[in-house]
Amino acid sequence: MTALSTPPAPGRAPRGARPGGRARQEDIQGRLLVSPTVVVVGLVVLLPFLAVVVLAFQDLRLIDIPRITPADLEVTFDNFATVLSSAGFWTALRTTVVYATATTLGAIVAGVAVALALRRPFPGRGLVRGLVLVPYVLPVVAAATIWRTSLDTQYGVVNAFGRQVLGWEAPLAFLSSAGHEIGGVTVPLALTTVIAFEIWKTFPLAFLFVTARLQAVPGDLEEAASIDGASALQRFWYIVLPQLRGVVALLIVLRFLWSFQSFNDIYLLTGGAGGTEVLAVRVYEELITRANIGTASALGLVMTVLLSVLLVLYVRMARKEQSA
Repeated sequence: MTALSTPPAPGRAPRGARPGGRARQEDIQGRLLVSPTVVVVGLVVLLPFLAVVVLAFQDLRLIDIPRITPADLEVTFDNFATVLSSAGFWTALRTTVVYATATTLGAIVAGVAVALALRRPFPGRGLVRGLVLVPYVLPVVAAATIWRTSLDTQYGVVNAFGRQVLGWEAPLAFLSSAGHEIGGVTVPLALTTVIAFEIWKTFPLAFLFVTARLQAVPGDLEEAASIDGASALQRFWYIVLPQLRGVVALLIVLRFLWSFQSFNDIYLLTGGAGGTEVLAVRVYEELITRANIGTASALGLVMTVLLSVLLVLYVRMARKEQSA
């Protein structure tokens, strides 16, 4: 008579099965599923970045690329010396910092203001919220074309309005004037224009983040503060703003990183003229105009190091807040 085998208890591996066999199988399956993404990231991100690192230490021009061989590669730090000793680099760095700081603060302040203005329900609020998002979803080429046409010195609507209504003596070169005196103060007109464009183009993102966070703010706290006699400004400063601190901090980091490496907006509007040459535009000029792939790669690597330092500082600050 054959003895009946006892089925294994639930959750217990059957006899003869190796411990951890299922876990290893699931691990292999997970790696197989992730491998296409890893390959794509490696080819699209890591491989070009490694190429930039290698080229940054080479004395190369674009014309030398077809004839270069591995034996011709020699490590040199001349590209970094050329970049860091150039007065144009420090001017572009200063312009980049001013541009990134102004656009970051402007976009966040505008996004918070619009989100608070549209917080309470009113007829047509959904339509207004949809219109607020138009600058963000508008293609950058179309948006830049609209601004260039509107600000043109000959047929732009802004200069026409200024001369006919505001009494301007001459049209303003918004996209090429490095400085223009207004009320006895010299204003960097072209830089101010591209900053205004970037704020207009990107503040809807801050609006979306802040609006989503405002939905989770408890209304009871504001009602209680209102009953206690707190003004609207006090309710915003002591109740609403602390609730937005995390979102605003994240927006500051993301917006600054994106603005620091911005290229499309400035190049489409001014091409770097009028004191608007930021580091990204300078990399393009080094590569295309001067055909110096070595200094262009070195400059791009310097930008990466600067952004990495900012990112590390943010991560440390975030960890300190979580541990506090």
